[in-house]
Amino acid sequence: MSDFAIGESDFLLDGEPFRILSGALHYFRVHPQSWADRIEKARLMGLNTIETYVPWNAHSPVRGVFDTAGMLDLGSFLRQVAEAGMYAIVRPGPYICAEWDNGGLPAWLFAEPGVGVRRYDKKFLVAVEEYLQQVLRIVRPLQVDQGGPVLLVQVENEYGAFGDDPEYLKFLVEVTRQAGITVPLVTVDQPNDAMLAAGGLDGVLRTGSFGSRSAERLRTLRAHQTSGPLMCMEFWDGWFDHWGGPHHTTSVAEAAAELDALLATGASVNVYMFHGGTNFGLTSGANDKGVYRPTVTSYDYDAPLDEAGNPTPKYDAFREVISRYAEVPPATVRPAAPAPAFEVPLGEPIRLLANPGRWGDWSDHETAPSLDELAARLALFRTEIDVDGPVALSVTEVRDRALVFLNGDPVGVLDREQHDQTIFLPRGRGRLELVVEDQGRVNYGPRIGEPKGLIGPIRLGPEALSDWSVCAIDLDAVPGLWDSADTADPGVGPTAWRASFSAAEATDHFLRTDAWGKGLAWINGFCLGRYWRRGPQQTLFVPGPIIRAGSNELVVLELNAVSDPTARFVPGPSLGPLEL
Repeated sequence: MSDFAIGESDFLLDGEPFRILSGALHYFRVHPQSWADRIEKARLMGLNTIETYVPWNAHSPVRGVFDTAGMLDLGSFLRQVAEAGMYAIVRPGPYICAEWDNGGLPAWLFAEPGVGVRRYDKKFLVAVEEYLQQVLRIVRPLQVDQGGPVLLVQVENEYGAFGDDPEYLKFLVEVTRQAGITVPLVTVDQPNDAMLAAGGLDGVLRTGSFGSRSAERLRTLRAHQTSGPLMCMEFWDGWFDHWGGPHHTTSVAEAAAELDALLATGASVNVYMFHGGTNFGLTSGANDKGVYRPTVTSYDYDAPLDEAGNPTPKYDAFREVISRYAEVPPATVRPAAPAPAFEVPLGEPIRLLANPGRWGDWSDHETAPSLDELAARLALFRTEIDVDGPVALSVTEVRDRALVFLNGDPVGVLDREQHDQTIFLPRGRGRLELVVEDQGRVNYGPRIGEPKGLIGPIRLGPEALSDWSVCAIDLDAVPGLWDSADTADPGVGPTAWRASFSAAEATDHFLRTDAWGKGLAWINGFCLGRYWRRGPQQTLFVPGPIIRAGSNELVVLELNAVSDPTARFVPGPSLGPLEL
């Protein structure tokens, strides 16, 4: 057991000054069988600490559940950090941002209109306390003063960019302490006077988030944190990507120089990200500052370790900088061999519109429900229309994308990013179907928690449409469609395909997707995430632990159309152009 405390100007470990050299590594973005590898590579770069967020919505997809299986086993992750001889920082939010769906806040929080999230609202606080007690029950015995690795626990996350409610922050501190957390607590905000004032709390160490101009930013931080150690809790060494944009990178030399300038001040640091990993499944978030921009599946972040956990030039550059300020272990990280390259045909298509009942459960509604009410991320909406045509179909807002079909024929797309509200139907009679997709919840700003789906009323000409039948698609069940279905001609509309391939060993693969349209892919039942031909991302990372030596199954759900039904596995990642 060790004592960790905040001194007048330093962190103190057993009474001696201690500089935190940390790297962000999110356990929920990395396969559990790869955690030890990534942690060891952090140690070899010269880091002594691993930082992670905790995603509330992943652990608690429904209220009353707290899942810690597989990729959500926070306790196992922290124990592996300790086994590597490293320390840990835990940032449980409840809000985390992190380019993660809804900033980590569960969608069920917003089921009751008017609930006041991220403020002193009793209904919200009850839910937050339930969550924090579950998380901190795991963290409590793993604190450094109890023989574990955890040095610090963070309260909220960049709160000064959102609100100004000290009673809410005090409540979080009280719940955290009552749960048995005895290590120092911290807040983090951008080094802006207003944000540091609104997001901080006396008695809780303030830290900053920035990626440049360290001396200037630390002076601003010091004005609000007059004593105690200075720390950059998020040293931004890269950036994330959104669909339709470029792949973001930062100069290796400039990032290394900024890290050097930060460490030269004597401050502690958490490199965000050390290893970004992947937004597997449907976990990627979105931003909306007037235009909705969903985040891609890869969270490579141009970090020192790439999406597959391999060192980049930034790894060696950062290691050299760190060696000027701390002892660095001998480097033994070897470059990875190219991944297997081969191709296999996609076959046995199953078409959604041909028999939706295979894909999920039907329900009837007078007016179109939200996706939240259906507890679905993808749904088929169906009604009959009978008016003189052509005619305009309109909605108040689409969140986030709707494919429109009339009598089984494609009519077009309503796209939130384009601010689409209206589409003309060539005829006014027949079966109207809309396949509605949630492309990721906004993770930053005032639009967090907004409902998904068709925000109504939905009108045909001037009249509101009613009498909807809705099939909520069970995406988890898509890989099993062939267990109880005959294959059919793919026709038009969303179609599931599958293929088998052999692997000599369980090793990382990269699936090339830019010849397809838009959709999701699974291997052996594990959802790799979204793909979209618009890019920038052109490959999906396949973690080695999900590959079986021998036969493997790939399933693809294509929402648009596959012009070339071939699955191509390539030697390495392709994350897209740096400029558009």
